[in-house]
Amino acid sequence: MAYNAIDYYNIEELLSDEEKLIMYSVREFVENEVLPIIGEHYLKGTFPSELIPKMSGLGLLGITIPPEYGGAGASYTGYGLAMMELERGDSAIRSFASVQNSLVMYPIYTYGTEGQKNKWLPKLASGEAIGCFGLTEPDYGSNPSGMLTNAKKIDGGYLLNGAKMWITNGTIADIAVVWAKFDGVITGFLVEKGTKGFTAPEMKGKLSLRASVTSELIFQDCEIPEENLIDIKGLKGPLSCLTQARYGISWGAVGAAMAVYDSSVQYAKSRIQFNKPIASFQLIQEKLVWMLNEITKAQLVAYRLGRLKDEGKDRFQQTSLAKRNNVDIALTACRIAREIHGANGILYEYHIMRHAANLESVKTYEGTDDIHTLILGEDITGIPAFE
Repeated sequence: MAYNAIDYYNIEELLSDEEKLIMYSVREFVENEVLPIIGEHYLKGTFPSELIPKMSGLGLLGITIPPEYGGAGASYTGYGLAMMELERGDSAIRSFASVQNSLVMYPIYTYGTEGQKNKWLPKLASGEAIGCFGLTEPDYGSNPSGMLTNAKKIDGGYLLNGAKMWITNGTIADIAVVWAKFDGVITGFLVEKGTKGFTAPEMKGKLSLRASVTSELIFQDCEIPEENLIDIKGLKGPLSCLTQARYGISWGAVGAAMAVYDSSVQYAKSRIQFNKPIASFQLIQEKLVWMLNEITKAQLVAYRLGRLKDEGKDRFQQTSLAKRNNVDIALTACRIAREIHGANGILYEYHIMRHAANLESVKTYEGTDDIHTLILGEDITGIPAFE
């Protein structure tokens, strides 16, 4: 059956022609290129790398980066719409694009030197180069300020030692944006693939985000040249990148919720029990209405946040609310969709359990639900509750 995108409050009418083009182009890409293959990749635990040149051809790598650096120069709302449609396919596909856009190209564009921008941004936008972002460590996730990875000054550069974990794209990356303590201050470095002392083994055994490459980054006396230092000090650097990524997630989660809602509506209308479609039963209609209700609110939150970003008026606390709310309702929508689909809900051809398993990770990464709750709590009360 054809996909029927939910837009109960006619948000599309508020989009520019360019934003509509982005949304429909990515929707078609997901329908024709992602959905036919993603189930098998999920089962095998492999990333569909053949999609990378197709994604770059659509301008999905570097969406908001100016054209002079190879980007599409689109609005943040357009970026969000792209992430929404990509995650309708699979969280792994959206994660790949999110990392490339928000966690690699964004810090290079925002904090990098002109030489770093000219060297890496066009390659990253074209898909010639893949990037990753190294912040989380085995013992430091929600508390990045405690990181152990460190850098020491040597002639001509820096000596990097430490390890990062849960790094999307790590094994296939050509460039890693890595955060380490230098003289006690968190500092960014560009670590290139093939650098002596740098390895990125892939993590296996995942039951979530199986179509995504997740890796460790290991640095053992890794020599980083002077020109690969990123000009930003302190937690502001990595946290600003995380805000960008959380923004994309808030849209992506809506896409996953839309996918399972659409499947549920179509299934409920075609599944016959007691001589009539299950869509005719009050309890099923209540479940569908709950999903419609929450998805519509999530869409409005994401849209408004996008416009605030386009105007430069957004606050990171607003992004926390969007990420927290939208992922939560998407995960609940998956569970309700599984109930509507009954036993068929566990089959990969219906995509429900795949989205549900992926969203369990999405709820945790780029700030856990609890951390976003505390961010909002401090914003409301003025009292930090992190300690």
